Amino acid sequence: MPQLTWLVTGCSSGLGQTFIHGILSRGDKAIATARGDISRIAALEESGAKIYSLDVRASAADIKKTMSRIISENGEIDVLINNAGYIEAAIAEEASIDSYLDQFDINFFGVIKVTQAILPHFRERKSGSIVFLGSSGGISREPGAGPYCATKHALEEWYECLKQETAHLNIKPMIFELGFFRTNIMHPDNVKFRTKYEIADYDDIRNLVSQFVQGMNQNQPGDPKKAVEIVLDVVKGEGIAEGKAVPERLPLGADCLTTMRKEAVANLAMCNEWDGVILSTNVDFGVTVTISSV
Repeated sequence: MPQLTWLVTGCSSGLGQTFIHGILSRGDKAIATARGDISRIAALEESGAKIYSLDVRASAADIKKTMSRIISENGEIDVLINNAGYIEAAIAEEASIDSYLDQFDINFFGVIKVTQAILPHFRERKSGSIVFLGSSGGISREPGAGPYCATKHALEEWYECLKQETAHLNIKPMIFELGFFRTNIMHPDNVKFRTKYEIADYDDIRNLVSQFVQGMNQNQPGDPKKAVEIVLDVVKGEGIAEGKAVPERLPLGADCLTTMRKEAVANLAMCNEWDGVILSTNVDFGVTVTISSV
């Protein structure tokens, strides 16, 4: 396959850095971005990547300006990996509105702004791949992670719309559902606990969530390097993905696979048990229904 140029957001740590090293190891070109001072990702430049400051929280106009600069200085971009993100952990009722707004600003609206900024380039070329990183939390629910799960579920549906809208342009969005992988995302400095107040009724759940986050940090079962290699294979259609059709969504990690299967089985069981009730809402044949305004 010809050499590709990849643009990755959120490269100051974790999966972002792993993606850059994996891309470079395959002989492809990598563009690493991070918010703020790019000295934080200087090591990636030393490894061979181009580096830029790109804050997904910036305005759509500023992000488009940065994207135009990146394209003009690097030529064609083949793949965008929307990697930037973090976790807001809080009980749904206790979470401050600011925590919801901040979580959506990065995990959802940031993804939209960066994707919209690169789409004109992909449309002009009639080519391009867009990688979204979903989560088991976007498929099912995790107590104590309402803001995070909400953003990931929203991303699922936005991806589905984009995929249908861009198919005729040979633009290929794809989403990978990640379980728990051993990065620093669960580090106490990265998981945000922000509440407007604490409600005694939730003390036990809140304590369990806190214990879970602390216990999971650096004990996640997934190997990020293995996940990254699979993503790169799927995007390039080589290695484990050679000759295979790209799936609608691909879970990565045994925990995420279990979650997806459990959700699918539960939904199917509900549909089978309640199908008569569900279908009973159809308009009866031969009956005219008049809807009047009040």
